Parts: sequence; C-alpha cells; structure tokens
Amino acid sequence: MNDLLATIKKTLFVPLHPAGRPFIAGAALLALGLHAVGHVAGFAGIVLLAWCVYFFRCPVRITPVRKGLVVSPADGLVQMIVAAPLPPELADAKEDGDRLFSAETLTRVSVFLNVFDVHVNRIPADGEIKKVVYRPGKFFNASLDKASVDNERSTVLMKLEGHDSSVAFVQIAGLVARRIICRLAAGQNVKAGEIYGLIRFGSRVDIYLPPGVNPLVSVGQRMVGGETVIADLASSEPARTGENRAVEIPA
Repeated sequence: MNDLLATIKKTLFVPLHPAGRPFIAGAALLALGLHAVGHVAGFAGIVLLAWCVYFFRCPVRITPVRKGLVVSPADGLVQMIVAAPLPPELADAKEDGDRLFSAETLTRVSVFLNVFDVHVNRIPADGEIKKVVYRPGKFFNASLDKASVDNERSTVLMKLEGHDSSVAFVQIAGLVARRIICRLAAGQNVKAGEIYGLIRFGSRVDIYLPPGVNPLVSVGQRMVGGETVIADLASSEPARTGENRAVEIPA
C-alpha cells in the first residue's frame, strides 16, 4: 500500500520550476475568468492551466555519480550526432592543455525537445564553468542542423573535474521557443545533474564531447536529462549504433 501511495505521489505531485510560476498564475486567472463566461470556456481554461503545470514540471532525477560520466543535459530525442566545430563564441576561451580545442571538429550530440518534454536543463558533468555566452539569433526549427549556427543560443564552456579537457553545451532556441534561461556564471563549481536553466516551449540542447570520446547513445534514442549517460571519459568503447527493434515476437 505504501508503495502504491508513493507511486501516486511521485506521478501526480511533481515539483515545478520557478520560471513557470508567472505562467501558471496567469493561466489560473484566465481559467477563472473563462469559467465565468461558460462551462466550455472554463474547461478550455482548465486545459491550458494543466498544460502550463505539465510543461514547467521539474521531476526528481537520480544522476550517476561516477567520475568521467557525461549525462544528458536535457530530456528529448537524439536528433543528430555529427562532427562539428565549436561555436565561434568560444574561440577566445582556449587554455593551454585543454584537449577540447586540440581538434578542428568534435562530436556534437544534439537533443531535440518537443513541447511535451521536460524543459529543465541540467549540468552534464562535474566541473568549473569557464565561460557563458548569450548570442542573439534567428528562430529556425531547432531540428535543423543550421540552428546550431544561426539560432539564438546560450553557450557554456565547462572544465571537467579531474580531466584534461572541457565540454561545451549549448541551449538553442527554436521555432516556438523564444526564451532561454541560463543561471550559470564563470567561476562556478557545479555537479552533474544540477539544474542550471530552462528553454521555453520547444528547443534543442547540443553538447560537444572532447576529442577521442565516443557517444554511448544513438540517433533516435530518448534521453532523460540528468540520468542518461551520453559518454564515458574513461571508456574506449566505440561509438554505439542502434536500431528500432519494436517487432512483436511470434507466439
């Protein structure tokens, strides 16, 4: 019985991100106003309120804590895994001995968030924030490759704890998302899984891995922010591949 109650509580009473409070309050007031107009309008207001609560949910996540693991900074689907140069706004952030800057292109894992995904963003590994850059831009569909270059974004460079490299991760605004929230500043020491920001209403998060570090996820795989391991700095495992095997086993 206690397990059932705990499951119900975990499912129905999910914490909310503070950035959602104004939207939820506004939706609640609108729902009350629409209810005064009529039952149909009132129902529409309740649906809007429920959606706002759902969108700004901030569920508890259990982050693996072994050194060297890089976890997904966002919920969503792996949209693409490609070789790409670092964002140009990090060109002047190079430090001697940092392996992230030793190659012209790096493995970039792009996680696409639709409007139904959790939009809270989390730190991918333990380390120190070296640079945070906000760059205004376009609002192309975040699923397009050019969104990494042209869209509004917030780029973070983080020196990995106990490693000779940094990682970079980027919040990218999309066609619907028009507001990036990033609470980080240079000099902060952070831990994997900690909440650092949010992108409102559909977006993408890119993460650039150090040279020689292979992704342990595949295109089309669903990510759980703060939990799914994207890479292992201590592993020499080759890049993983995956395929859809959702076929029914014959009786």
